[in-house]
Amino acid sequence: MEEKKFDPYQFTGVFLIALILTWMLFNNDNTQEIPESNQDKDKTSKVSDFKNSPLNIIGESVLDDDNDRLYGVFGRFMQNKKSEVQILENENLYIEIDPKGGVLKRVWLKDFKNYLDEPLNLIYENNNFFNVIFSTLDGRTLNSKDFFFTSELTAYNDKQILSLKSKISDQEFFEFIYSIDPKTYLINFDIRSSGMSSLLNSKVNPVVEIKNRVFRNSKSINYENMYTELTYGYEDDKVDYLSATGEDEETENEVRWVSFRQHFFSSIIIPKEKISEVSFSSVNLADRDDLDQVYTKDFSISFPIKYSSGNFDSGFEFYFGPSDHQILKSYDRDLESSVSLGWGIFGWINKFVFLPLFGFLSSFLPYGISIIVMTIIARLAMSPVTYKSYVSQVKMKILRPEIEQINKKFKDDAIKRQQETMSLYSQAGANPMSGCIPALIQLPVFYSLFVFFPIAFELRQKSFLWADDLSSYDVIVELPFYFPLYGDHISLFPILASIAIFIYTKMTMGQQTMPQQPGMPNMKIIMYLMPLMMLFFFNNYSSGLSLYYFISNLLTIFLMLIIKNYIIDNDKIHAQIEENKKRPKKTSGFAARLQKAMEEAEKQKKTRNRRF
Repeated sequence: MEEKKFDPYQFTGVFLIALILTWMLFNNDNTQEIPESNQDKDKTSKVSDFKNSPLNIIGESVLDDDNDRLYGVFGRFMQNKKSEVQILENENLYIEIDPKGGVLKRVWLKDFKNYLDEPLNLIYENNNFFNVIFSTLDGRTLNSKDFFFTSELTAYNDKQILSLKSKISDQEFFEFIYSIDPKTYLINFDIRSSGMSSLLNSKVNPVVEIKNRVFRNSKSINYENMYTELTYGYEDDKVDYLSATGEDEETENEVRWVSFRQHFFSSIIIPKEKISEVSFSSVNLADRDDLDQVYTKDFSISFPIKYSSGNFDSGFEFYFGPSDHQILKSYDRDLESSVSLGWGIFGWINKFVFLPLFGFLSSFLPYGISIIVMTIIARLAMSPVTYKSYVSQVKMKILRPEIEQINKKFKDDAIKRQQETMSLYSQAGANPMSGCIPALIQLPVFYSLFVFFPIAFELRQKSFLWADDLSSYDVIVELPFYFPLYGDHISLFPILASIAIFIYTKMTMGQQTMPQQPGMPNMKIIMYLMPLMMLFFFNNYSSGLSLYYFISNLLTIFLMLIIKNYIIDNDKIHAQIEENKKRPKKTSGFAARLQKAMEEAEKQKKTRNRRF
């Protein structure tokens, strides 16, 4: 903050006013007793005379003279008009606009609360949200955030329109115009100058700065911070973002919108025309102890606007509202792209399958039940793949004794051992990779759901069983300390999910046939570490996501038991394998080439051994 300089004019004015007040007090103490009504009249007269005295006028004009000395004619922009904070309001938004700077002082979403059950403000006295920097012909640099504006509020077709003007004269002024419809999350905002062409340096374009220090609104600041990021759309259909974990800066051209997204809520700037060049900045605040974990990020952007005939006239829209895919899509400005549903095929699955499916289910079912039903649908859809995977595991289990014999017989000849193993697989009609392929097929579906649940706005502050908010972690025990990587609480859904994964792992590991290779990590140990990793990793994650994993693994166990006990006949599969061995097996072109290559390698090895 710039240190205030000693001002002799202001000091003289204050000193003179102090003398007058002292004289008035002394004079009042020594007045003769008069009737009460006349005394009150006399006091009123004295106060009135004081307010209109030349000395007081001089005192009030000191700051105006100082502004004129520092800023010339532009000092009139800094004259305090003593205007009140202006309010715009509709069904969704309550907005306060500060007459100093004409900036948004408060934006409150009326239908939502934060995790402390307090009003949810996207802006609240912690932002210089909007500022225009411009140059004058006499070499000054001015900021609109320092200007004082007078206001005029009107209504037209149920739309509230607020005009804010900072004037040099009636013909020379800056104007900000805010307008809002009765039912919307959008604010229209226009900025323009009038009659300023002879005062502004049109060779240096004005620069618009927009800043937003983002509030924390969820129980877990670290979890919320993972999904709090600056995203922007540019050119016709491209979308990019800044890093959500540290400091990041970028510059992009042809920008069509910029979103300050804070997990479940967004502040989006939408220019009425694409901006030619925008600089973006994001700073992580979640780990700053001096901020008491009140904020997650500092976002800022800056970009130039162009003069036209010596003045400027630009328009924007501000979206302040939920990061809800359907609400954002309803504005037909591609704002829904600011909420990532996953990249590539994962985004397509979420957009065209899980998003509409969950919307349909949650329209008539409780949200926790909707998660369970959607998980059941996804699992049943994948059940044919689960069946094929289990059949492959059974085949490999049946062949395990013969594979072990091959390993013992050719333990010193890796190439021969591999040849015989492949020959056995070919004769039996088994494929060791067929157990992996189903898992790869299922991966896009289950990763899509992993992306979907943490950003599903519908789950915010929706309870289920002991979880009071499916978009945040559930708590069954508060710990008196913070455990690294785990947190200061115990969540039950991750525990249940970890137990289900452990049981599933035990079932699948029983079907493993691949021997432990020297120098390779023990896959059994890795598989058993997964439940433990799940327990730690998901303790601070969305309880809706942990609920999904618990139900998904529970269903997988259930399906495998049904397939094992009621669908698959091990004896029949064994008989089929024996039958396959008796039939002459036609080798595929690839298998034949691979076999030939291995035989050639074996010959070269024997030739080298003879030489030595």
